[in-house]
Amino acid sequence: MTDSRLEAFLRLLDIMDELRVKCPWDREQTFGSLRNNTIEESYELLDAIIEGDLTKVKEELGDLMLHVVFYSKMGEEEKAFTITDVLNGICDKLVYRHPHIFGDVIAEDTKTVKQNWEALKQTEKGRKKGVLSGVPKTLPAMVKAYRIGEKAASAGFDWEDKNDVWDKVKEEIAEVEVEMISKNKVLLEEEFGDLIFALINAARLNGIDPESALERCNKKFIYRFEHIESRVEEQNKTIKSCTLEELEGYWCEAKIKKN
Repeated sequence: MTDSRLEAFLRLLDIMDELRVKCPWDREQTFGSLRNNTIEESYELLDAIIEGDLTKVKEELGDLMLHVVFYSKMGEEEKAFTITDVLNGICDKLVYRHPHIFGDVIAEDTKTVKQNWEALKQTEKGRKKGVLSGVPKTLPAMVKAYRIGEKAASAGFDWEDKNDVWDKVKEEIAEVEVEMISKNKVLLEEEFGDLIFALINAARLNGIDPESALERCNKKFIYRFEHIESRVEEQNKTIKSCTLEELEGYWCEAKIKKN
């Protein structure tokens, strides 16, 4: 009896082998040239997840899988690593970091699992010291802030009561207001940063992904603003020629229409 998963994966590997030899574009690619494409594909997957379009999620996962196979093929050509090394590496990592599944460690809640995971990462050969050293420098600032909070929490540095973090948010809002009055842009930027960081931690402690929350807000704003543009065009006007009251009315129409 054949395994359809294995057949599909082997088919992709065979296609990649052929493309790397016969296709001029595929043959010219390097680790560096594919980097931006990989970033784009990752964001397209995130868009599909936020939209809840599972058909699109499937398609985007396929695109990312292609990139994994592509990089692995180039690694093989450089005699640095193969797809087998990649797969065995992640399998070994998963087994090692899940001693509560593959060993005799007891972990009955998510918090303990995360703490064990981070602790085990620090003991792995060749890893840099420091809980936060594994946070990629090139992550978008909001995602990075969220991961910093997660990692610090897994090491035991976190708010004892999630409600306390809201007091911190209020404190940071007050400090922003002070600097808005002082008009010191350097300090104002710093205080806005502190406020955003506190809000991200408040979201995290309440089980909310701030990146997803903000993206949903972006999409909502775009929908409503495009409705305003459509209604203004119907009146043969421009947005600048409309009163704020008119625009607010169209905005409310969009809210009602969407609901």
